[in-house]
Parts: sequence; structure tokens; C-alpha cells
Amino acid sequence: MHQGTVAYPGDRTSRCPLGRERQLEEVLRVLSDPGGARMVLVRGERGIGRTLFISTLAERLRAEGTAVLTPRCVPGDEERPLLLVLRLMLALEEHRGAMSRRRGVGNPSTEAVHAAERGDRAVMAEALATALTQPAASSVPVAVVVDDAQYADAESLSLLGGIDLAPSVASVRLVFSAIGHTEGGTHRRRASVEAVGRLADDPAALTIVLPRLEEGEVAAVAAQRLRAVPIAGLVRRLHELSRGIPGAVDALLGEWTRQDPIRMAGHAFLSTGTSIPVLPDDDRFIVALDALGEPCRTVAEALSVLWPLGRRAAELTAASTGLSADAVSDGIRVLVDAGILDALPGRDGAGVRGWTFRVPLVAHALWHRLGPLERGRLSAAAVKALWARGQVSGIGATEGPRTADILEEADAEVYLPDRIADAGVLVDHGLAVAELTAAAERLYPDYEGRGTLRWFRAAARLTEEPAARAAILLRYARAAYTAGDYPTARTASLQAVRTPAAGLGTPMLQSAASVLVAATAACHDWADLSRMATAQWWHTLPLPAPAAVTGRALAQLKLARWQEGLELLARSESLWNADPGSRALPELYAAGAELVVGRPGRFARLLAGPEIRDMSPDQRYALTIQQFDQLLCSRDLRAAEALLSARGLTLAELPPCSVFLWHHLRGRWDEALESARRLLATDRVFTPASDHHLLPARTADILLARGRITTAGRLIDSARDRAGGHPSEHSLDRVEAEALRAFGDAAGAEQALRRGLRAASRRGEVHGTDELWAALAVLLAETGRTGAAVRCLRRLERIAGRLDSGRSRLLLLVTSAKVLGQDCAGAARRYLGEAVDLARSRGQVAETALTLTAAAGHAGPATLLYEAYELFGECDALLWRFRTRVAQREARLTVPGRRQATDENERLFAVLIAEGLTNRRIATVLGLSEDAVANRLTRLFARTGLRSRTELVTAVLTGGVLAGRWPLTGDDRPPGRRPGAC
Repeated sequence: MHQGTVAYPGDRTSRCPLGRERQLEEVLRVLSDPGGARMVLVRGERGIGRTLFISTLAERLRAEGTAVLTPRCVPGDEERPLLLVLRLMLALEEHRGAMSRRRGVGNPSTEAVHAAERGDRAVMAEALATALTQPAASSVPVAVVVDDAQYADAESLSLLGGIDLAPSVASVRLVFSAIGHTEGGTHRRRASVEAVGRLADDPAALTIVLPRLEEGEVAAVAAQRLRAVPIAGLVRRLHELSRGIPGAVDALLGEWTRQDPIRMAGHAFLSTGTSIPVLPDDDRFIVALDALGEPCRTVAEALSVLWPLGRRAAELTAASTGLSADAVSDGIRVLVDAGILDALPGRDGAGVRGWTFRVPLVAHALWHRLGPLERGRLSAAAVKALWARGQVSGIGATEGPRTADILEEADAEVYLPDRIADAGVLVDHGLAVAELTAAAERLYPDYEGRGTLRWFRAAARLTEEPAARAAILLRYARAAYTAGDYPTARTASLQAVRTPAAGLGTPMLQSAASVLVAATAACHDWADLSRMATAQWWHTLPLPAPAAVTGRALAQLKLARWQEGLELLARSESLWNADPGSRALPELYAAGAELVVGRPGRFARLLAGPEIRDMSPDQRYALTIQQFDQLLCSRDLRAAEALLSARGLTLAELPPCSVFLWHHLRGRWDEALESARRLLATDRVFTPASDHHLLPARTADILLARGRITTAGRLIDSARDRAGGHPSEHSLDRVEAEALRAFGDAAGAEQALRRGLRAASRRGEVHGTDELWAALAVLLAETGRTGAAVRCLRRLERIAGRLDSGRSRLLLLVTSAKVLGQDCAGAARRYLGEAVDLARSRGQVAETALTLTAAAGHAGPATLLYEAYELFGECDALLWRFRTRVAQREARLTVPGRRQATDENERLFAVLIAEGLTNRRIATVLGLSEDAVANRLTRLFARTGLRSRTELVTAVLTGGVLAGRWPLTGDDRPPGRRPGAC
């Protein structure tokens, strides 16, 4: 598909360049108006899509019955005066040839050729006026469409601008396109560009300037190109690097597609650590720059490093390249005229405060072309200039660098440390290391990959003292682990424990051992992790005993060998408990393991323990994240939020997986899914909580609630394969059972639940099994096995007593009411009343809605369904909303929003078809007859104009519109839904 176009499924009209619909309709309206302008000039910057626009316009004119003539304009035409006028006249003569000969008209082409050869402007002007005003030989209107008019000769353009094209006398419509800036070259080329400018100023002509694409339009371009909906992060990156210029968007997508960093997980996104692609030498933007020659090319390459320094960049360019100040000034002027650079006006509107690249992608390509030595030299010049003016990173301060000398259009927070990293040994080592580490710590944890790892790595290379270098490498390893770069974290921490430098204390080596074990687990290397769980593996390392014991115990716990790890920590307590500095990590690991086996006391005490004050900032951060994730694993949202507040952290400072867990419980499912897709496809699903499968399991929960049952099943299978044999999978068993129940497979669901319970029993796990016992009890009760259901309920009651959590209590109350049912209606009402109050106090959208539906369906007031319906709507749970509507009708309640309900039903049916479900399976999932399903699908196809299931699936997968209402993906809100509601 050509750049900048979107053809939605079901669209029967000619394609239109994206974001150009209004301009296209305006031109067509003017050209079809008898009193409208007879000349249209389409302008725009390089890569804006003029050629595509002109081509589309020509197609539409032909479709409407207009004869379209397209004389060519190519580089070099500017050297041949009156050539465009001659070509235009010859094209018109060829079109009118037969009629002209019948009317006895002479041969104007011979006269025109001779006049053009003589440069006779008067004769050519008269011939041109005659050609443009000659009555049409037929009723078919004629339009001449000329692309790239900036290549035309200035004489022709001047004649065209001076001809009388009043609607009353003109019989030919003229459309020209031209680039909106100069392209350097000869004097005649510049004269042609100036002539185009005079055409644009002609009040009798219509000038259309094609704008850059908005971010939403860039998203649609990417969706069409990738055949998948791009997530917001990918769209934002595309828009930042291209500035909305379609040619740059196309170049980016082309290079990324070729290099294969774009991952698909329902949506499209960039994989972690994706670099900016380098434009090839034959790219339009690079070719345009190279055509300018020297000194423009040298100036542009230097500015790719120095431009953020504003006007000082010109001075430093001259000093670094050996060019004179005048040569640099002239080069900058030409680059601005050619559309490579933009001049930034001063605050008062007078003067220039600096220059920036019109397309950031071009700046990166030039930076890359410099090579490391030249780049280092330019970077050193920038660093020394900033240091000389006192622009340092505020070492030891928290407010960040003083950046008065850096343009606000640049990323001032990363510019100086980036230049220091590029300069390397060319600047003062001690100051460089201090700057780099200060900047890295300030940006930590840097989940967006803006530079922390690069700066730590550069600082380590510049540090010669072994202990200091080892300390930086350890910080590098921790930062890599936190950012999800597990292989890097593993390599760096392994180096630290194998050859620990003198001066590294026990707490630091404990941290190194812990990072090594955690990174190995995150890489799913269970074989190596099993070796780390043995004493022999640690005996080969020159580590103090507390560090070795900490690493070994953590390895056992990561393998779900809870009791074994707890016994090791208990036996070695005298080793690690003597020093407050070495106590924190073993205490944390013991607390987490005891919680899993049903002893939550130590974990609760550690949440408020004073020991955290004795930890380093990164240790406090790691501890907080582990506790936060564990609380969300226990579905204790209130306690998790209180923990963040007490530790002074915000949601923006959390790892992506922690943010996902928070969004999930909050009911902000669109945001949760955006995080989950990226993490799943890049294999960053690891969480320090006791359940390593939280991310896929809870993502599957969201998918099931939205009707994406097949996708949820594939995700569960993928998570089991990804785990590679990790023993603890009961959260996957629980969600798999729910998926099987959706398809009516009660026996399969029971098997999955019992499998999870057996595995948990073998490992001594209690935490999380309340979910399994509750689901199994309800399943058995619904299939008529009340005795077995009651026995499950008793097990759930004992577990709830041991865990003493709000979630366990809520499960017990709801399950008790469902199992006891009509036999104990009074008790069931009491249980459900307490459950509703408890759920509302816990503040979790989906949990509250499910509790309300349970209460309404088991002796509670049916009006609770209204509240549940609204809550399901907040998280766009399509399938659950459908079932709630069914329950409302069965309870003889009015379903609110009939139009919205119809629209949601259609979206749900589209999703189920996209999931590959047959009519029979759709009927099972929705509790309808197959005939009812067939009838609804027939109405859906008739209303949307889609002709097949394949077209409907395509519309779902690419975010295409469904009859102009809203995209079928859950990432976009239906009309009237507040942005960000879920």
C-alpha cells in the first residue's frame, strides 16, 4: 500500500491519502464549480505526499468524467525556457487533434515549437491563451495536472501566471503541485522556485498547502501498513521522529519492517531497545541534502550533534570543522531554504535563537554517518562548551541539570550525558564519570530506555580504580534488571560475583547475587537456576557467607521450593542477621515464602518495618516493588496504594509489570492491555511476586471478559511453554478453567482446577489456592454435586482463616452463598450483603461488579445489576456486559441505553467471529440458539456492508471502522464514553 493511505474494509470508494480528505474535496469542489478558480496549486514540504495527492485527484477527476492530461516535469527542465508551456499545448492538441483538423484549424504545434526555440514569449503567450480558452470539442471537461512544477522553467510559469483564466473564458482547468522550499542547485532552479511562489500569490488561483499528519492519522497509516493496530508508544515514536511527514513515516516503517523490531501481539509495537533506523543514502531526504554539496553537508553533519546548543552551534561548528564563520552561516542559510533545517525565532520575534532539523530522522542519519571518532570530537566540543559555562548535571543534587544553554526543543535531560558518553576519553575522566553516574541515578529506573544503561556503561569504561568500577558495574546490573534487560543484568552481576573487587561490602555482594539469581529466573534458565540452588555452586565463588546463602535461598524460592528455602534461611540466620546491612534481603525473601505457605505475619510486619531506613535508595526501591507486586498478587489494592504513598513513590516510577497489575485491579483495562502486549511479546513477564504467571493469567482474565476466548486460551498455552517447566502454574489453571467453562466444558474446567490444587499441595502452597477452591466449589454446585461442593467450601474456609485477607474473605462469602443457595436463603442473603459491602470498600471495578451480579442472582435485589452493568462498562467487558443484559431482561428490568446495547452486541459478535468461533460455539458462549446467532450475524453484515467473515476479521484486527461508529478494538472508547475511563 502506498505511503499515507488507508483503505478501510468495506470502503468501496477510491482510496484517499490519509489526512487529505478535506483538501481533496475542496479541490474537487472548486474544479467542478463553473464560477470557481481554474488554476489550483498544491504545495507542501518534501515527503508530504504531493505526488500521491495529485495522483488521487487525477483518479477522482477521471472517475467523474473529466479528461485528465499529465505532462511531465523532471529535473533539468528549468534549463529549457518555455518547455512546460510547449508540453502543455502539445498535450491539449493531441487531445483535441481530430476535432481541430475537422474544423480546418492549422497545425499549432509547428508554430509553437518554432516559437519556443526562438524564445518568443509573445507568440507563446498568445498560443497558450488560445489553447486554454479554445472551446471544448466535446462536452467532456479537460484538466491538465502537472506534478513537481518546481522543476519547470521559470518562463513557462510566468506565462501561466499572467494568462487570463477567468471562469467565463477558460475551458481547461490547471492543477500544479510544487515543493514548498528550494532545493539548491543552479540560478535557473532558484528562479523556477520563485516563479512557483508568484503563482501561489495569484489571487485568481486556489493554493492548497498539505499539512503534516496528526498523531491519530499517523496511527492509521501504521495500522494500514502493518495490518495491525499500533499501540500508543509506537505511534508516539513514529510521530516524534517523522514530525507527521508521510514520507518520513513511510521510511521509518519500511526500515523497521526490514529490520524486524516490530512485534505483533494482537497489536503492533516496538520491541525493547529498538534503535532509530538509519536512512539509506538513496532516501529522498538524504539525496536532497547531498545535492546541496559542500559546505552544506559538513555543516548539517556537525549540527546533528551540536544543534541543541542554539546559536552557539554555529560557532562550534566552525571551530570543529575548520570552516569559516561565513561558510557555516551560508551553509545554514541554504539548509533552511532547502527544508533541511528550521530556524527557531527568538522570544521577541526578532532574530534566531537556533536551528533544528525539520525531520528528526534526518538528524539521526547524519549523526550515524559521522563515525565514532568524528562524533566523539564534536561531542567533546559540546561538553567542554557547556562545562565552561557552568552547565553541569548538579552532581549530588536532585533537581537535575541546569540547562539554560540547551534549546527547549531538545531533550535537555539527556543531551549532556549523551555527549559525554560519545566523547569518552576526550574529556576529563573524573568529571565525566561523576556526570554520567549522577545523570543515570537521576533517570533511574528509566523504563523507557532514555540512557541510564548507556551512561553507566560509559562511566565504567572511564573508571580505572577496581572497586569504584565494580560498584558502577553493579549499579549497571541492577538498572538493567529493573529496566527488563535480563541478559545484560545477568552478565554484569555474574562478573561481580565471580571476581568481586576489594572494597565491595557484604550488602553489595548480596545484591549482586540476588540480581544474578533473579535475572536467571527471568530468562527462564531453570537448569542453571537449579545449579544455583545447591551449596556447591556458591562454594566456587569468593563471596562472604551471607551473600552466598542469600543467593542460594533465592534460587530455591524462584524454583517454588518454598520449604527448602525457608529451612536454609532459618539454619543460616546467625550468618545474615548479625549485620543490619545484610539482614534486609534474606528477611524479605523469608517473608514472601512464609506468605505463600500460609503464614502472612512476617510479610505484614515487614511492610511497616523500620529496617527500610537503613537500605540504599535502589534497595528500598527493589523492596517496595516486590512488596507492591505481592500485595497486588493478593488483590489487596488499598494496601498496595498505601505502601506507595508511605514510600514516596508514584505510579509513573513503577516497572511496566507493576503498572499492569495496578491497572488491572483498577479496571483500567485498555492501559493494562497496552502494557501486557509489549511485555508478553518481549518476554518480560517476570514479576518478583510469588506468582510468576501473574501477567499472562490476568491478561487472560481481561481477554475473557471481552469475549476474546480463543486468544486467552492461546495466551495460557504460550505462558506454559514460556515457563519451560516452572512448577508453579495454578493461576494459569484457574483462568484456563474459566475459558473452558465459557465453551461449556465443565469437565475440562474441573480437571484444570484439580490439577492446580494437586500441584499446589505438592509444593505446600496455600496462597492463591483460595481462587481454585472457590471456583471448584461453584462448579460442583452448578453441576448438582452439592456434597462435594460443601467439602470444597470447608477447605476454602480454612484457607481464608490462614491467609486473613480481604480477597479470601470475599471469595468465602460469595462461594458460601452460591453453594448453600436456596437451602439456606437467609444465610445466603447475609453473606451476599456482607460481600457487597466488602467489595465496594476494596475499590476494584471488576471484582465489585462480579460480586454485585452474584448477589443479584442469589437472593439479592435485582437492581444491583444496574450498578454492575455500569462497572462492567467502565472496563469495556463486552461479554460480561452482554450476560448482565440477559440477566436484567430475565429479572424484568429495563436495559439502559438501547442504542448503545445494540452497538455493543455487534462489537461482541465481531470479536467472537475474529476469535474464529463457529456459530455453534458463539451460541454456547452467549447462551443463544444457533438460529438466533445466524440472524444476528446476517443483520450485522447487512448494516456494515461487509461481505464476509474475513472482511469482518480484518476490520477487527486493523481497527477499521464499523459503519462509521467506532473502531472494533477495545482500545478506543465508544461515543459518549469519557477518555481514559478504562
